Amino acid sequence: MKPIQLWTIGVVLAAALLTAAGFLALRPQPGGGWAALGPAAPQDVSLLAGKRTVLPVFVSPPVEMEDVASNWFTGYVERKLNLKFEFDIASLSALKERKQMMFASDDYPAVLLSGDLSPDEQIRYGMQGKLRPLEDLIERDGGQIGRLFEQHPELRRAITAPDGHIYSLPSVNECFHCWYAQKLWINAAWLKKLHLDPPRTTEQFYRVLKAFKTMDPNGNGAADEIPLTGATDAWHSKITGFLMSAFIYNTDDSYFAVQNGRVRLAANQPEWREGLAYIHKLYLEGLIDPSAFTQTLSGLIQLANNKDANVLGSATMGHIRMAFSGEDDERNKDYVTIPPLIGPHGYQAAGYFRGVGNGQFAITDKATEAEAAAAIRLADFLYTEDAAIRNEFGPENLWWRRGGPGEVDEHGRPAKYKLLPGYWGQWTQNQSWSQMGILYRDRDLRESWAVPEDLYSQEGYEHRLYLETEKNYMGKEPKEVLPADLYVDPADASEAARLRVQINDYIESNMVQFITGAKSIDRDWDAYAAGFRGLKLDRYIAIYQKAYDRYRT
Repeated sequence: MKPIQLWTIGVVLAAALLTAAGFLALRPQPGGGWAALGPAAPQDVSLLAGKRTVLPVFVSPPVEMEDVASNWFTGYVERKLNLKFEFDIASLSALKERKQMMFASDDYPAVLLSGDLSPDEQIRYGMQGKLRPLEDLIERDGGQIGRLFEQHPELRRAITAPDGHIYSLPSVNECFHCWYAQKLWINAAWLKKLHLDPPRTTEQFYRVLKAFKTMDPNGNGAADEIPLTGATDAWHSKITGFLMSAFIYNTDDSYFAVQNGRVRLAANQPEWREGLAYIHKLYLEGLIDPSAFTQTLSGLIQLANNKDANVLGSATMGHIRMAFSGEDDERNKDYVTIPPLIGPHGYQAAGYFRGVGNGQFAITDKATEAEAAAAIRLADFLYTEDAAIRNEFGPENLWWRRGGPGEVDEHGRPAKYKLLPGYWGQWTQNQSWSQMGILYRDRDLRESWAVPEDLYSQEGYEHRLYLETEKNYMGKEPKEVLPADLYVDPADASEAARLRVQINDYIESNMVQFITGAKSIDRDWDAYAAGFRGLKLDRYIAIYQKAYDRYRT
C-alpha cells in the first residue's frame, strides 16, 4: 500500500508512533497512531555460513502486504542470516486478542516480531518466565544493538525493566512531527475569506469558530459549516486534548500532569474545571460537532469529503490527510496548524509524545539455545541501516535510490536518499515489510531524504508536517512530562493497570457529560472530584510517583 491509508482497526494504527519529520508517506503502526517513514542508510551484512536455522516467529503483517512468506524482504533477511522463518500470523485487528490468548494458553512461538508489549506486559510475562531476558544475548551476539546502547544510553535505560532485565526491543522511530501529534488543523482559506487572523488564544478561537458558523465561509448559502470536529478512535483526534491544554496539560491518555517532580492528576484540578466550562460553552453554542464525541475516523472522513461543499472548519488530528480519503483531494491543501491555544491565565502546552514505544521483538521461553542465538542476530540485523531502509522500501532502485546532485535533505545537507514516484500508487505490494518488526531510525537518518520543492505534492507531505511542527509546536511542551513508556514497580504493575482503566473511564465519561450538559459543572463538580477517593486515586498517584522518582535517578 503505497499511498497514505485512511482506514482504522479500532484505533488508527501507525506510531507514530510514533513517525517523522522528513518527507515520506505515513503508515499505521501497531498499538495506535501514524508513523512517518524514513529509514537508515544501508550497510552490508554478510551471509552467515553453516546450517540454516528454522525460526518460529509471531508476526502481524500490514494489510498491504500480499504474503509475508514470499515477500522480497523476507527472502532478503533469510539469505543474509541463513534463516528459514516459520510465521505464526495474526491480523492487525486481532493482534491484541491473539497475544492475550497465546500467553494465557501457553501456546506461543519462540520469537515475537509483532509483540506490541506494553511495559506492564513486559514485566508480567518476564517475571512469569515467558519472556527471556535479552541483555546476555545482546552482549554476546548483538554488536549493532550494543553500539546503539553506547551511543544512546537513554535507549537502554528506557527499555530496562525495574528488575534490571531487558525483555523486549522496540521499533525506534524518532518522528519529529509525531512527538507533537496533538495538532489542530484549521481552514486557512476560510480565514482568508473572512479576513480573520489565525487564532492564538481561547477567546480568539471562540470568535473564529463563531464566524465559521455564521458567516457562510464556504459560500453555498447554507448553514452547513462544521466549525470544529474530531473523532474518538483515530490518532490524536479527540478535541479535548488540544482544547484542555490551554488550561492544564492533557493528552487524553494518562491524564497526569507533572510539576517540580511531583505527579498529580490533571482531571480533578481547578484548571480542569475551567477548561470543561470553556469547552461546554463551545458545545452549547453549536461550535463543536456533536458527533465529535461518538464518531469514528470513517465518520470524519465522510464529513470532510462532503460532495456538495467543504464543510470542515477545523479538526483535531495528527495530520490533515487522515480526514481526506483521496490521494489527490485538493481540500487538504487549505489547512494549516495553529499553535496550542493560550488560555485565560496564559497557560499553553503542546502535547508531547516522545518515547520508544511498546516492545515489538521478544524471545520466549519456547526458544531453544540455537533459536535464541539466531533470533538475537535477527534483531541485531533489523536494527541496522541496511535492514531499516529495505524493510520499508524494498530493493534499491524500485521505490528508492541514492541521493543525486543538487538534492538536499531537511537541513540543507546533500540528501542521502530519494523516494521514487513508483512508491505511490501501489495499494498492495510484496516487496517490503512496511515497518513490520523492529527498525532503528533516529532523526538524523529520517531527515536525510531529499526534500521536494512542492510541499503539497505526495512526496512533500512529510516536509509540510515537519515545517508545521517546527513553526507551531516545537518547544511548547511542558518542562516535565510523565514518560509514556514508564515502568512501574513489578509488585505494583497489575494494580496500576487495573486502577488506570477504572480512573480513565471515570474521567472520560464525566468529561463528555460535563461538556454536553448532561452534568452541571456548577452543581456536580464537587461530587465528581470526591468520586476519585473511591477509585483509590491516592494509591494510583503513589505508584506512579515512585516509578517517576526511579526514572529520574
